[in-house]
Amino acid sequence: MNPYAQWITLLWMLFSGTTMGLAYDSYRVLSNQFRFPKWTIHLMDFIYWCAMAIFVFRMLYISNQGELRFYAFVGLFLGIWSYFLILSVTTQRFVVMLIKVVQYVLYLLKRLLIVLVWIPIRSLYRMVVGLLGIIWSIVMFILGIVLRCLYPFWKLLKWATLPTLSRLGVPDRIKKWTRICVDLWNRWT
Repeated sequence: MNPYAQWITLLWMLFSGTTMGLAYDSYRVLSNQFRFPKWTIHLMDFIYWCAMAIFVFRMLYISNQGELRFYAFVGLFLGIWSYFLILSVTTQRFVVMLIKVVQYVLYLLKRLLIVLVWIPIRSLYRMVVGLLGIIWSIVMFILGIVLRCLYPFWKLLKWATLPTLSRLGVPDRIKKWTRICVDLWNRWT
């Protein structure tokens, strides 16, 4: 392997080590901010290490067709070390700031949804229910007046048909339902 390929491999491993540190800090800050249950931390650690192993070996394969040499480990160690020495605190602060920005944007979207969608729909619903209540009251009032005006004719019709109905013998079920309907009607009016 020529020196050019070795230097390229070393640079790729520096980049991989820096990426590993960046991913670790991001994962650590996210797990602290969202307070995952204790049992999931081991699972997420396992997923992190599997993902980083795949990533590092993919970078190694890109740089020198997967040949594992000592300088690859040196590059990986130097990348991680330089990351934690220089960028770790900045990354942690950036991830915390990014989480706060995302939370604030979600809060704004929620408020916007409430103001632009929920409040108008709720107001429209209340207005329609109130309007239907008013219309129902007016209809019941008019119907009550009409029924009070027709009450003498109802008494006359009942008096005229009583001898015929008593001879026909109305079944008890019909009488029961008639009484229930009349009672309900009397409650409304």
